[in-house]
Amino acid sequence: MAIILSIETATTNCSVALSEQGKTIAVIEDYDKGYSHAERLHVYIDRILHENNIKKSQLDAIAVSKGPGSYTGLRIGVSAAKGLAYALEKPLIAVSTLESLSRQVNVEDGYIVPMLDARRMEVYSAVFNADFSLSREIKAEVLEENSFQEYLKKDKVYFIGNGVEKTKTIINNPNAIFIEGKLPSANEMGGIAYKKYQANNTEDVAYFEPYYLKDFVALKSNKV
Repeated sequence: MAIILSIETATTNCSVALSEQGKTIAVIEDYDKGYSHAERLHVYIDRILHENNIKKSQLDAIAVSKGPGSYTGLRIGVSAAKGLAYALEKPLIAVSTLESLSRQVNVEDGYIVPMLDARRMEVYSAVFNADFSLSREIKAEVLEENSFQEYLKKDKVYFIGNGVEKTKTIINNPNAIFIEGKLPSANEMGGIAYKKYQANNTEDVAYFEPYYLKDFVALKSNKV
């Protein structure tokens, strides 16, 4: 039996989940539009363990969404996961944010494009097949009319994530299906994390860093 605590903070959704043998048994999350991770993450962790009568010492591993995504959100989630893994002497497992987001789409054919909003008309995205195998690597890209055309010409393409809102204003194709209102969640992390746990595919707690994809840029405040 393997019980894994998963932490997802790459977007505004502050989400934690417990899974057993790769199956989610409990989820607590907050889809609030503001970033509440600093205030709520540790509260949610304590709550989900208490409500399921699981002690921290009973956890077999800690899984964390590694990015890409919000710089601040990722820092908070990864810091919490590393702290727990170190204190409990449990393995740390990193899960691709876009891979777990893609698993909210269940189709038999076509492509899945999980995408997270970046600056201006830019998104972080990847392309997965219907079996969740990676068809195109993760990258940051500026959206334009011909984006993803090589996939749209072949089959249905399911776009999901908070990058969908601006994507649907640019891409006009009958094969494009836009799934709105979805964010990465810890709910989908358990299955991925369990496979990595079985393969002993874990991270060095001391040196692991989030996958930002791009350098963090601090914007100047307009406040005087």
